[in-house]
Amino acid sequence: MDLTQGSIEEKNRRAKKMMLWFGIVSLIMSFAGWTSAFVVSSSREDWLRDFQLPNAFAISAVIFVISSLTFILAKRALKSGNRKATTIYLLVTLVLGVAFIFNQFVGFQELMAMGYNFTGPTSNITMTYIFLIAAVHILHVVVALVCLLVVIYNHFKQKYNTEKTLGFELAATFWHFVDFLWLYLFLFLYFFR
Repeated sequence: MDLTQGSIEEKNRRAKKMMLWFGIVSLIMSFAGWTSAFVVSSSREDWLRDFQLPNAFAISAVIFVISSLTFILAKRALKSGNRKATTIYLLVTLVLGVAFIFNQFVGFQELMAMGYNFTGPTSNITMTYIFLIAAVHILHVVVALVCLLVVIYNHFKQKYNTEKTLGFELAATFWHFVDFLWLYLFLFLYFFR
């Protein structure tokens, strides 16, 4: 397909989707770098091999998977013209996103209760990586929440309909990516010691 063909609106749509995917690929590369550094650092003598991830991190993973499902349901409701269901699913997704972040901070509290901190005399390289990876992911979830809030605002302003869904789709793609990213990070941290 020739990317120069089509109306201005089609070109704009393709450009915005391409920009999102460039951003996602750069985020994949960043997190691949951090997880690679985690693997390389695991050969250090002071590396913890028997650490327990906080239960709150597992709960966060479940919450985020459910939030992706509610976002999918919101998109389906929008495509079918059901504004009320779209609103409900978007608001549920927002609440689940906030619950995810809350649980991440509960996880940080669990780590600190085990005697580990991000820096200082009670820190070590293993836990510093875990804090760093989870905290940077939280920042991306905050960005996804801002995108979701824009979608909710635009939905209330009736800017989306069964035919016009670009902003909705872009936000959903980023949300699902951030969800998949947390599943990858959680499983990586859980299984790689």
